[in-house]
Amino acid sequence: MTIFIGIVGLLLILIILQDAFETIVLPRRVSRRFRLARIFYRSTWALCSATARWIHATNRREYYLSYFGPLSLLFLLVIWAVGLVVGFALLQWAFGSALISPEKHADFFTDLYVSGTTFITLGLGDVIPNSPIARVLLVVEAGGGFGFLALVIGYLPVIYQAFSRREVNISLLDARAGSPPSGLEMLRRHVRGGGDPAEGMQALHDWEQWAAELLESHLSYPVLMYYRSQHERQSWLAALATILDACTLIIAGIDDMPVQGAWYTFAIARHAAVDLSQILSVRPDASYTDRLPPADFAHLREALVDAGMVLHEGESTEQKLSELRRMYEPYIQGLSNKLQMALPDWVPPAEVVDDWQTSAWEHVVTASRMAALRAKSRKMRQA
Repeated sequence: MTIFIGIVGLLLILIILQDAFETIVLPRRVSRRFRLARIFYRSTWALCSATARWIHATNRREYYLSYFGPLSLLFLLVIWAVGLVVGFALLQWAFGSALISPEKHADFFTDLYVSGTTFITLGLGDVIPNSPIARVLLVVEAGGGFGFLALVIGYLPVIYQAFSRREVNISLLDARAGSPPSGLEMLRRHVRGGGDPAEGMQALHDWEQWAAELLESHLSYPVLMYYRSQHERQSWLAALATILDACTLIIAGIDDMPVQGAWYTFAIARHAAVDLSQILSVRPDASYTDRLPPADFAHLREALVDAGMVLHEGESTEQKLSELRRMYEPYIQGLSNKLQMALPDWVPPAEVVDDWQTSAWEHVVTASRMAALRAKSRKMRQA
């Protein structure tokens, strides 16, 4: 029996140390199905997202979901710490609880107590080891606790630095692509501002860099995918979809646009959408909702003409656009359903009120105005 308990304790310690190493230290995707962190996030997010679906107000739902990322990270760290404490306590128990305590009789609760005080480097000294094995276990646990604390102290700043870098570019989309952003609006504002192809190439290169950093940081630290943006109508997924949509329009055939640069940006952005879907085990759904039905495609072409851009005529252009969209839309829609993050419309309302144009005092007026604009836009599409 004691051998079995010792094996259980050792396995618990090894599983947690491996999981912590793969989550915090290892900078690559782990494909193994059984992982403590993966099980934890799947179960807790399923509960949290199911509860969020009962919240109908968008701002309240976003506020509620914004707690999940930071809280889940803290809870995971607590689970690791508790598991290591219990694992070392089981090892002490398996080796006969060779401890001298004020009660004169050491039991499992004594093992658990001395394991906890040793792991957090408290070291009260009221319970002392009485055998070489017990001393070795306490020294190893004290070193492990110190190392765990150092990893946590170094881990949290890295997470928030990566989050901050991600959000800086997302915030730039407010003025460059609207709120919420869209690929059409991004191109329309670039042309309206007198942008030339060289500026467009530089802008695409900047977003190519952003998509690459998004892929690298979110593969290394998947918890960042659950972190919501600081504004309600922004998200990393909406930004990624906006970049993909804009690149798709350029590649499909818009004159005087940097096609080669759009291909590079499209490739890395699509790579990010696919790989992040795999991290969350989101399979592409062949029956996904078409974000650009034929009726909206006609409005899209008209909007481009009104903005001074011409999309090449012919069925080949529409077919090429459809083929490009099929390369990424099943993935981003799967992520949207999984994370409850809204995707941008292909054809936004003609008049868009950006977040920088309003404030908390104007929020009610702006919200009603946007609702009226969306209703008007839907009627025009149906006509």
